[in-house]
This record gives sequence, structure tokens and C-alpha cells, in this order.
Amino acid sequence: MLELSQIATPLREFKGHKECMMAAVAVLPDKRRMVTGSCDKTLRLWDLKTGVVLKNMEGHRSDVQVLTVSGDGQLIASGDLKGDVIIWHGETGNSLTEPIKAHSSWINSMDFSPDRTVLATGSCDGLTKLWNTKTWEQQGNPVKCGSDVKCVRYSPSGQLLAIATKDNIQIYNPGTRECVASFKAHNGSNMSLTWTPDGTRLVTGGSALDPTIRKWDTTTWEQVGDPWIGHSSQINAIAIHPAGILIASASDDNHVCLWRLSDGQNIATFKHSSTPLCVTFSVNGKHILSGGQDNMISEWAILAITTARVACIDGDLSTAEGLLTQDINTNVNNHASYAHRSFLMARQYNWDRALQDAIKSISIRPSLTGYISKGIALCGKDRIADGRAAFDVASMYTDQDPKILHFLLLIKAIALFNADQHDEANLLLKELAAGCPNADALPCDVVQAYLRLQLGIKVLDDARYEEAADHFTAVLNFSAFSSSSSIHAMYEDLVVLFGWDLESLWLTANQKRCNALVRADRLQDAVKSYQYMTDNIDETTKVSCVEWSNGKSSQECSAIFLTKGDTALAVNDFDSAIHLYSAAIDLTSPSDAVFANRSMAKLGKKLWEDALLDAQKVTELNPSSNVGYRLIRLALRGAQRYDEAIPFEIMLSKWDDSPEAQIRYMHQQYVCPSEAEDAIQKAVWMELEYAPLRLLNTSTGLLCDRAAQINAFKMSAEYKELLSCTTEHSGLQLDRIKEVVAIYFRCVMLSHRWEEKEALLHDIQDKDVRELKGVGGIAKVQSFCKVARDAGYLWAWMDTCCIDKKSNTEVQESINSMFVWYHHSALTIVYLCDVPSSSPPGALARSVWNKRGWTFQELLAPKVVIFYRKDWSLYLDDRSPNHKESPAIMKELEDATGIDARALMTFCPGMSGAREKLQWASKRVTTVQEDVAYSLFGIFGITLPVIYGEKKQNALGRLMQEIVARSGDIFVLDWIGEPSEFNSCLPAISPPTPPPPHAPFHPYLALKFYVELEQLRAPRFANCRLHLPCISYRVTEVRRMHSQTQEALIMYKIKADGLHDLLIITKETLVQFWWAKPIQQTFLLVRPWDRYLLGVPDFAEQLDFADDPKSIEDCTEPGSLMDHSDKLPGGLPVEEEPGSRALRLMVRLGQPFDAFLLAQQRVGEYKRIASDYNIIAQVKDIVSIDNMDIGTASGAIASLCVHSTLHGSFLSTMATSASLHDHVGLQNDKKKFWRYERFTANTSASTEDGIYLLDAGTTIGPIIDDECKFVHVSLPMTYLTSDFFWSS
Repeated sequence: MLELSQIATPLREFKGHKECMMAAVAVLPDKRRMVTGSCDKTLRLWDLKTGVVLKNMEGHRSDVQVLTVSGDGQLIASGDLKGDVIIWHGETGNSLTEPIKAHSSWINSMDFSPDRTVLATGSCDGLTKLWNTKTWEQQGNPVKCGSDVKCVRYSPSGQLLAIATKDNIQIYNPGTRECVASFKAHNGSNMSLTWTPDGTRLVTGGSALDPTIRKWDTTTWEQVGDPWIGHSSQINAIAIHPAGILIASASDDNHVCLWRLSDGQNIATFKHSSTPLCVTFSVNGKHILSGGQDNMISEWAILAITTARVACIDGDLSTAEGLLTQDINTNVNNHASYAHRSFLMARQYNWDRALQDAIKSISIRPSLTGYISKGIALCGKDRIADGRAAFDVASMYTDQDPKILHFLLLIKAIALFNADQHDEANLLLKELAAGCPNADALPCDVVQAYLRLQLGIKVLDDARYEEAADHFTAVLNFSAFSSSSSIHAMYEDLVVLFGWDLESLWLTANQKRCNALVRADRLQDAVKSYQYMTDNIDETTKVSCVEWSNGKSSQECSAIFLTKGDTALAVNDFDSAIHLYSAAIDLTSPSDAVFANRSMAKLGKKLWEDALLDAQKVTELNPSSNVGYRLIRLALRGAQRYDEAIPFEIMLSKWDDSPEAQIRYMHQQYVCPSEAEDAIQKAVWMELEYAPLRLLNTSTGLLCDRAAQINAFKMSAEYKELLSCTTEHSGLQLDRIKEVVAIYFRCVMLSHRWEEKEALLHDIQDKDVRELKGVGGIAKVQSFCKVARDAGYLWAWMDTCCIDKKSNTEVQESINSMFVWYHHSALTIVYLCDVPSSSPPGALARSVWNKRGWTFQELLAPKVVIFYRKDWSLYLDDRSPNHKESPAIMKELEDATGIDARALMTFCPGMSGAREKLQWASKRVTTVQEDVAYSLFGIFGITLPVIYGEKKQNALGRLMQEIVARSGDIFVLDWIGEPSEFNSCLPAISPPTPPPPHAPFHPYLALKFYVELEQLRAPRFANCRLHLPCISYRVTEVRRMHSQTQEALIMYKIKADGLHDLLIITKETLVQFWWAKPIQQTFLLVRPWDRYLLGVPDFAEQLDFADDPKSIEDCTEPGSLMDHSDKLPGGLPVEEEPGSRALRLMVRLGQPFDAFLLAQQRVGEYKRIASDYNIIAQVKDIVSIDNMDIGTASGAIASLCVHSTLHGSFLSTMATSASLHDHVGLQNDKKKFWRYERFTANTSASTEDGIYLLDAGTTIGPIIDDECKFVHVSLPMTYLTSDFFWSS
């Protein structure tokens, strides 16, 4: 860019330092004198008016680098390369001190405080020192700046000291030495700085890496505006005008630039022949004094030209002319002023005077500006050839600078274009763009755009609208040209030369294009053009826009736009609708309906904030508009600004008050907010019913109780969005509510082995666990929360810290609810603290986690489980979403627990399969003895009081009592060893789980007996007394036997009616008796009644867990040993008759069984005699049931009593393990013939001897003959399965 304000000839030159470099300059306050410092080791005191040296000030032993003058002019300080400082008298120039060794290296800068009491010095040694100006002693400790100090300056108030260092800018309180601010001002070194007179701004200059000037706000220390760009190399010095309106800067690029402080605009440049090192203003601000390696100080006049330039840019041509004329009159040889006045005359089309001043300028001194002014004047007078010649000569004064040559040719093209030489001008511009590919393209674009604009205006005036529109479009398509381009500031020379209004060029081109498009009847394109314009200008500029409808009224244009906008909105063409409505709104004062329509179009485009503004405009124009309130609500909801949504009742009331029935009907399509809130609240409580009382918020790190959980939900975007959406529909959308609530409250549970140090409730209560020191148990909590949070879950639970163990009520509820919590968790994370990250497969099976009591239910209850190793990495690196579906992991768990994988996946709590469940848990251990029982509450789906301190036997006793009472299953009574203190019928320890009964075998003719047994009630406990239905056999003989057993154990031979003789071993001493020695005390051998022997399915048990609405759909336990379902071959169920079940029952009763020996204590009370071995009893080979009694026994810890006895005919069988010999009795009172058949692959066959059983083609033998006599049959047990039934 050509600098028309560049000045190369100073007014005066001050020489006298023995041809040495001038390093420093300052003007004294008296306006009469100047002091300079040089590498000749001296200072000079000058008379500014005469230019005479008043005093040669000697004393330095090295090059003088810097000097400063106190505010009152009484003191001068100077510093040199060796770090010495000398103080001089400001009036006489005499030295007041000997050289003071201030620094160890050269001094770069110094400055007096405003009150003259302190001198600050900065050096390459990285120190800034403060000196008392009375004693010239160092004041306090030096300021250690960390790197080379380049410049120091006191603020105007003296309260701050700014220090420019190699690395940064540092601001200190000089009194306290406190650093109040530090910031990186420039890339590279910070070379110079100065304060504005009011102290509100600090101006800094950078090194060659960043040769810019930057302005800083001294309250925030933030940069103000953009960097000032103009220098191409390091800025050595900065000075500020006395009035605070201008900044002067000296640079290694051989230029001193003059800047306008307000906007950083470069308004003049003064060219040195060599590098200027120092610069300052005269006291009156009319001159700049600068010097450096050209060995002199140059004085430059700045007032006339700079002021005239500003006036010329502002369009005040008369003022500019007056200033330039005054300057010419003052100095008739000022060639620059003549050239600038020539430009001014050319702008006023006074071509004669313009040519006259140009010729005068050239006659005084030929220059670039002189010949440019001549070329413009000649082209203006239509002397085209002479004008071309003047421009050609001007090129001789460009120093062959490509940038200056480039801009000179642009000026030539403009001058030719203004002289109607359009073709030549365009050709020159085209060649210039092609021939200078490396040049800055922006100047060429600006000139081409402006000239194209002039052509467009010309053809528009000629009614060539399409052509005009193309010209204006071309203007706007220039890549470097936009509404935000600062071309007006960057190319002020074009404004000075030709009066171009570059600032409004973009707006003018847009307005003219809209005008041309409307005239060409291209309304759609006009709308787009107008929208493009309004989208890219500020509100102030919009106000200045004029109507461009050209012949069609604004109302007519608006009507067209509204009609087309409605059409576009109807077909969901939201973009077009928005553009059309916007154009209509800009043209006229529209109704609320127009804003409503544009709001709806913006909602369609999801422009929520813009739609909100239009909706608010609707209610502003029409406060009773129900549509406006609805649009506001929709926009706020779309923007997720739920808290700002207007009360819904306002909108509903507007609808109620509407005179239109259709609008009032709309009220019925919405749900009242209070109703929606109640529905959401209900869903929340339903969801939290199956969640722990306290949860960790993984987002905030806080432990939250139930109230805090609900409050967090109500503050969440999910709640606000749900509430907003729910009120928008006529129905409550309960499924949607439940879904959102369920997702929000999804909880992750942790299953782990407690370690030595665990985080407890008081360790994290009211604390952010993320901020706690991550050691011990806290680290486990933090890692758990992070894993849960990373998996997308907000809530997490950990038993160590989420239960208040001081609250018995909370402990009770937690233990009884824990299975349900784990079952309803979204995810259960299992942390294996003893499984390192490098562990091979099989480590899970060996983990201590598989041996703990509480982890048993934590394995069975959850639907989704993921295992993590000690370092919180996935076990086996298995990234499947559920490790319960991982074959490899489930195989390990099968091996470790002995539980079928399918049962692990579909486990259902309750009494079904109680024998198996206790067997699974039998090898698990707990730290607290009562937990052996408490950890099984959830497994059996029972709720019992938690009484820590009751001891293990009591806790187990209560558990097994509940199992017997609820299930009727008496398998827990099958034990040997020590009796429980809780009840003598129960073991002292968790009972072993003997194998289930043998496969059923079914005699028949026992219907009556079956019915009697069917009527018996289930076993139950009451007041620690066991009411036990049983089949009893009266003991007739007890004799002590001699044995080799331990001394503490006694062997007795026992005889009982209907049973084979048997032996028992016990620690207790029994009373011996037999038929010859009777006693009054009664002894019984009893078979506890087990309702499962009936073979009837327990439908109540199937509903045990189904009461929970979220229970597992299929609670079948595959492979359960308690599964008594009957099916035909092929899996089809059998619809049984009572006789078939009766046969099965009799077979079971005929098998050996575990018997209890009961001793009568008092009337109706019995005590169980404990034995160290199972008492195995077996019925005799008889055909009468008179010795078998059916009844109910009940008793306390020490007693059992028989309540009733039932006698009747029965069928008795006995069996061995290898074969079964049946004595089949048939009581045929009604002379009715019965047949016994078996379904196999083959059919049954009838013979003369009776009915034969066929199995795979093999005849077994007759069971009943035609006379219904008893027949003895011998069959292998394996053939006698449940495939029999009765038929008559």
C-alpha cells in the first residue's frame, strides 16, 4: 500500500555527536531545550529554537544508552552500557553525581516518578532498581524480573510501575514491591511501553517476531481492540502525544509511524535513512523528534498534514484546504503540502488548480506524490496521454518497491476509469491481477469492486435491470469484500485521492442489487438478497436502510411476501417462509399474525431462540393472544429453558376467556400441570420402592438420601422436559413417564468382599467423594463411581458407606430389602479384589468372593452382572454387556458354586427348592455369625427381624422355623449331631442337605389313606413350639446294647409296631422297657409328614415371587430336585386321577425313611432324642395298617405331643435298593374291577392270567388276576416310574 502521508524530509536535523549513533532524546518542560545521548559517551543540551548545542555533558565511560528528564525539568538522568548512572542538573547541565554503579550490565531504560522522589532503572541483568533522588542510595531490594528489562515507566499517578521484559509485561506497586499483574503482551520480546496521560491505557511495542503495537485496559489488563499493524520490524521506542491523542513509534524498518490513539489508525509515516532508536514529541505536540543510527535527531512537522488528512477523510474539504494553504504560506517550499492540496482540488473537480499545485510540488522537489497528483489532474482534464506519462514518471520514485508500484498502477487504473477509459482501466486491472500473483489481492479486489459498482449504477439508471443486478452481484462476490471488511480504514489513501465511500460500499451494493431485482420482478431473489443484507448488518445500519421497492409500495411488496410466505409454511418450506416473512416485516409494520407465522416457521427449523423472540413479539402486540403464549412455551421447551417457561395456567386461562369455542375446546387437549406432577411423583415413588434408601450421585460425588434423590430429579432437565411434554397432551402418557423415571433412577449396585479398610457412611457424608484423598476404601468408592458414571449411570450403591449402621431401623430394612435392590438394579458390578489384571481364566472360580455369605444373593439376584478385576479392568477382558450371558464366565461360576448356569441366570426367591438353596449356601461363610442366616432372607423371600447379638443358633432357628412354616417342607429336620438351643427338632448348625427321596414308586388301593393325609395341615411353629403332622409308630421295647462306641455314646435296640427292629446311638440315657417290664412313659418313632409326598403341585409357591410387579417372568428353576411335574414321553403333561397319586404315595411310604425318636415329657408334650447317626426305619411286611397312626405333633424345645390319631385300612409295601417286592392288597368292597396299566412306547396287552406290563417289548408279569386276589410281583425299581395311572 502506498503511504501518501509518508514524509521523507524532516524540517530540521540536529547533528553534533561526532558522527555517532543517537540513542536517546528528551525535551525539557521549558519547551526551549532538548537533551540527547550518544554512543560517543556524551550528552548534549540543545536550544530547540536555534539548533545550537548549549552544553556538552561528559562523564560516562561507555556509550550512553538511555536518558530521562524529571517532570519539573530540574534533573536529568543517563545510563550507559557498563551499568553506570549519572545525574545532571536540568538547568545548567552540570553533573550532580559521580558515575553510580547501578547495574552489572547495560541499562536499557530509566524513568523518574511523577513526584521526582524516585528514579527507576532497568537493565539486561534482569533487575529493576529504585533510587532515592536525595541520597542517590538504592531504595529497598531490587525487583527481580526474571529476564532482560527492556523498558520501565511510572504511571501518571505514580502508584504503578510498568516493566517490559523479554518474556512479559509486569505491573508493580513500587511502594510495596507487590506484582499486581503479569501478562504476555507480545510474541517474542516486549521492547517498549508508555502510559496514556489519564492512566487508563498502557501501550506496548513488540520485537521483530511481533512488530505490533497493542493497547491494554489498566483495570482488567485485557487487550483493547486489535493490534496496530504497520511496522515490519522491531519497535525500539514509543512516545505519546502530550494531549494523549497520538502515538509515535520508532522501528528497525527505518520508519517512525504516527498513530491515532483512538482507533490505532496509521495517519503518517516519517522515513529515516537508517534505524531510528528513539522518539519523542515536542512539548506543544506540533513536532516529532527522532534519531538513531543516522547519527542525528530529525524534527518532523505533524500538525498541518495530519490534521488536513483527517479533515479530508471526514469530507470536510474546506477545512483541509485551509490547513494545507496555511502550511504552504508558512513554508513556501513544502512540496508535500502542494501535492496534497492538488488531491483536494481534484476531488472538487477543480482540475486547473489541481494541475497547478501538482506542477508546483514537482518544481520544488520531484516526488512520488507530486507526479501522482499531476497524473490524476491530467486525466481529469481529459489529457489521457499526458496523464499516462505522469504516472510512468511517478514509478521512478517508488524505490522499485513492488507494493508501491502495485498501488501506483491501481491509482492509474482509477484515474483512467474516471476519465471514461473503462476498457483500458479494466484491462490494466486484469493484467495487474495476472502479472502480480504474489501481490496482496485485496487492493485489486477493492478497486475492481468499486468500479463495478459504478458500472452497475450507470446501467441501472439506463433501466437495464438484469445487467445492473449482475454487476451488483459481482461486487458482492469478491472474496475479500464483505460487510465486516475494514477496507475504509485500510485504504484511506483511496478516500483521500478520490473521495470514495468505502465504508458503505458493501451496503450500497446490496441495496442497489435489491432495487434492481425488484425492478426486474425477481421477488424471490430480492427477498434472499435483502435477507442476506439484513443478516450481515447491525441494527444501526438497518435503520439507515431506505426503501428499495421502486414503484411498488411497501404494502404491496409486503402483501406479496406474506402470500408466498403462507404458501411456503403450508408445505413446510420453512427456509423460504422465514425469508419471505422477514422481508414483509422489514418493509411494513406487520400484525401479530405475521410474527406468529414466522415463529412457527422458525420452530420448524428448530431455531428456538429466534422463534421465542417472534412469539414474545406476538404477545407484545396482542396480549390476549393464546397463540403467542403457546408459541413461547414451545420455543422455551425446545431450547430446554424449562425454568423460564411461562406458567401454564396463563395459557389455559387465555383459552378459557377466548370468545371462540374452538379455542376454548383446546383447553381440553391439555393436562393440568398439577395433574402431571402428581403422575410423575407417583411414578417416582413406585420406582424408588425397589431402590436403596441412600445412593451415590456419580455426577456430583455426593451421597443422597431419598429426599435428595427426588430433589435432584426435579432439578434435572429430564424432569422439566417430561413435565413440559406431559402437559402438552390430552393423556398423561403414563408409559412415557415410567420410562423416563426408570431411566433416570437406574442404579448400579456393587458386590464385593469387604477388605481391611472400607469407607463408611461418616467418611463420605456431606462430602464430594471425587475430591477426597484416594486411599483405602475411598479409592474403591471413587473407582466404582467412575465406572458407573462412564457406563452412563447417575446413581450407585455400595453397602459399606450407603447404610447408616447406627440406625437399627435402617439396618433392618436394608437387610430385608437387599435381595430386591440387587434384583431391580440396572447393573451389578462385582469387584474381585483378589484377582489381578494378569490372572488367567479360572481366577474367578478361585476368588474369595465365591465363598462369602452375602455375595451369594448378590450373584443370584441381579439380572445383569459385570465382573471387574483388582485394577477395575474387565474380567477376561470380556466386554459383553452382561457376564451372566458369557459362556466362559458362567462355566467358572458353575464349577465354583455347583449351581447350574441356567439356575444362576433365572433364579427366583421363595420356598421352592429350599433343600437345594440351603445346599448351595452351606459352604459360604460370614464374618458376623448371625449373617449366616440373615444373608439367606432374600434367597427364601422372607422378612424377619434382624437381631444382632442373638447368636447363630437362634438366627438359624428362626430362619428354618420360617421355612418349615411357609413351605411345609420338613427336610430341615433331617440331621444328626447336636440339637439347637432354639428347638430340639433343629440342628445346632446349618443342617446338611441329604439327597432327595428316591424316585417314586406307586402302589394302589390307598385312596382313603391318601385323603386322610391330604387333610393334614402344614408344619408350623407357634411360641417356639413345633406343630408337626406325622405318621407315628409306638415304641414297644428299648434295650441297652453293649458296643464298641465311644464311652459318651450309648447304643439301644428299639422295637416299634409296624417297623423292623433298629439300633440307635445317642448321648442320652433312656429308660429301658419291654413287654415284661412296662413303663408309663410313651416313646414314639415318627415319620414327619412332608406334603410333597402327595405329589400335588404347590400353586401358592408359584405366586410367591409374582407379587412383585417387576419379578422375573419365568421363575422356573431348571434341574431343580424338587420338580415333581408329571409328563408323558415327549414332554406332554399328564392329567392325573387321584388313584395314581395315591399309588405313588404308598410307594414312598414303603421306602426306608429318617425317623425321629420322641420321648413323652408331660401330658401331650414330647422331646426329640438326639442321635449321632440317622435313625433309618422301615415298615414290616404286613397287610394291615392298624399300627400306622396319622396325626399332628406339637411341642416346645423340650417336648412334642400328638394331637390326634387316625386308623384305617392301608396298603403297606417295603423295598430294597435293588428290587422291590410288592404285597399288593385289594379291598374290593364294591366288587369293582380295577386295572393297573403303564404307558410306554408299546401298548399294554391282556392275557388269560391278567394284565401284563410291557416295557420296550418285555413282559414283566401279571399284577392282578381276574379274581382280584393278592399277587406277589418282583420288579426292578427302575421300571416303576411315574408313568402309571388308574383306570376302571
